[in-house]
Amino acid sequence: MSNKGPIKSQPLEDRALKDAARLFGEELLPLLGIKEKVKCLAPTEQVYLNPKDFIQDFNYVMQDGSWLHLEFESDSIQTADLRRFRTYEAILSQYYKVPVITCVLCSSTVKKLTSRLSEGINTYKVNVIRLKDHNADQILQTLEYKQKTTHLTRSDLLNLLLTPLMDGTMSQQERIARGITLLRQEQEHLTKEEHIQMEAILYTFAQKFLTTQELKKIKEMINMTVLGEMIFQDGLEKGLEKGEERINQLCKILLDANRLDDLRRATTDKTFQKQLIAELLPDERI
Repeated sequence: MSNKGPIKSQPLEDRALKDAARLFGEELLPLLGIKEKVKCLAPTEQVYLNPKDFIQDFNYVMQDGSWLHLEFESDSIQTADLRRFRTYEAILSQYYKVPVITCVLCSSTVKKLTSRLSEGINTYKVNVIRLKDHNADQILQTLEYKQKTTHLTRSDLLNLLLTPLMDGTMSQQERIARGITLLRQEQEHLTKEEHIQMEAILYTFAQKFLTTQELKKIKEMINMTVLGEMIFQDGLEKGLEKGEERINQLCKILLDANRLDDLRRATTDKTFQKQLIAELLPDERI
C-alpha cells in the first residue's frame, strides 16, 4: 500500500470495500491474467500478539482451497515490502492452515520491479502484475468520446476501473475523478449493486494512492453518488445506535444515583443532557 494516504479504511466504509473486493475477485482478476477461480472472500485483518495489527488489501479463497492475497503498490517494491508480504503470508498460512500466494498490483513507473527476497537459505517470491503497458489517458478519452453517442459496455467499464494502475500523464486524482463521472453517466444502464461495486473499486484506489487532501476532493464527489448515499445511511444507522446506547448509560447512572430531577430535565433539555454526558461519561460522545 502507498504510505501517502490513509492506510486503514473508516468503519463506515467497510461495506463499500467488501463490494469492491467482490467485483475485483469475480471480474477484474481474470483481466489481470489470474486464471484460478475465486470461491469466496477471505478475512483481511489478523491480530498477531495482540498489539500488532496485520491488515491486508484483499484476500480470496480460491477454488483449489488456496488463498490469494492481493496488494496494491503505487511505489516501487522495496525489501521492506517483501518482508511485510512474507509476514502476511506466514500468519495467514499458520492461522488458517492454507497455502497463500501474494499478487502485487503495482502502478509504479519503474520498469524492473523487485519480486524476490533471498535471506539465509530461503527465497520468497510474489507475483507482480504491472499495467503500465496500457495508457490511462487514452482509455479515458476514448470512453468519454464514446459515451457521447452510446452507453459503455461492461468491458469498457472494467477497463475504466483499472486506469489508476496504468501508465499516463493524468494524475491519479484526475483519473479517479473522471472515472466516477463516467460511471455516474452510466447509472441507468447498471443495477444499483453494480454501480456501488464499481464506485467502490475507484474509491478503494483513491484510499490507496491519494494524499489526504486529494482524497478529500474525491470524497466530495462520492458523497453525491449511490455509494455515498449508502455510506451516509450506514453512518446514520450506526450513529443512532451509538446515541441510544449512550443515553441508556446516562439514564442508568442517574437512576442509580437517585438523581430523578436531573433525569427528567435531561429528557427535554438537550443542552443539559450534553452537560451530564460530559460530567458522567467524559470519554463518550453522542
